[in-house]
Amino acid sequence: MDSPFHNIPHADAFRAWLQIEKGLSDNTINAYIQDLFKLAQFSDEYSGKLNPEKTDIKTLREFLHWIHDIGLSPTSQARILSGIKAYFKFLKLEEIINHNPAQLLETPRTKRKLPVVLSLQEIDALVEVIDMSKPQSQRNRAIIETLYGCGLRVSELTELKLSNLHFSEGFIRVIGKGNSERLVPIGETAMKEINNYVKYERVHVEPQKNEEDYVFLNRRGKHLTRVMVFTMIKQLVQAAGIQKTISPHTFRHSFATHMVENGADLRVVQEMLGHKSILTTEIYTHIDRHYLKETLIEYHPHGRG
Repeated sequence: MDSPFHNIPHADAFRAWLQIEKGLSDNTINAYIQDLFKLAQFSDEYSGKLNPEKTDIKTLREFLHWIHDIGLSPTSQARILSGIKAYFKFLKLEEIINHNPAQLLETPRTKRKLPVVLSLQEIDALVEVIDMSKPQSQRNRAIIETLYGCGLRVSELTELKLSNLHFSEGFIRVIGKGNSERLVPIGETAMKEINNYVKYERVHVEPQKNEEDYVFLNRRGKHLTRVMVFTMIKQLVQAAGIQKTISPHTFRHSFATHMVENGADLRVVQEMLGHKSILTTEIYTHIDRHYLKETLIEYHPHGRG
């Protein structure tokens, strides 16, 4: 078989751009080149040698039909398209081509796996198994209630600051992805558990330098890591006898799902979660339908056929 570089114009410059400008690993770069090799194979078979200057969106759409017809999965198609888009973006930036034909190509829809969701009873069970006679027990209660009550990412929880708790207004200020800030409403239960932690447990921990403003501290006075939160939740799941595979993110999924199940507007849930696109939030409508179907099967007299 020919080298992946064969018949790919400007392949060396593209590789250098991916490496230097994008900082990608060799494995990722090689995957991009392999994706371009498929485009070169398609061009050889149907229209001659690959010529970026003469490649238009119609040709690229035919190429997408071709990789679909040869049996590649939607996930593989989406990955290949990502490589093709990067290649033509590079060519346009370098003014090798005047127009980027890949700019308007749509990514094939991939089937999204529905995330694991906890029931309200399971969340209550996790809180109830916390041994309140042990150190950090009130902190752990507050963590569970904050993850579930506000739908936070675990990084947003570990970075939460005392100065960003605005309980009198019923909000907390959260630093999300890309350093973006958003105000998230917080319920009575989560506020009560955080207040109990701060007043009665956290006061006995001496914060280390520059750690004073973090809400959740470990016993050495440093703010928690993602791994610490994950480990704590794993131990609670085992103690509660819950058989699901659960991570801190499961509480975020549960928060959103329960909101949608109870009639919350999807745009409001999007705002609370900090999703840039409503498409990301829409997965919770699918979970809701799945939940409704399971409820019908379990509780309706003719649900099981």
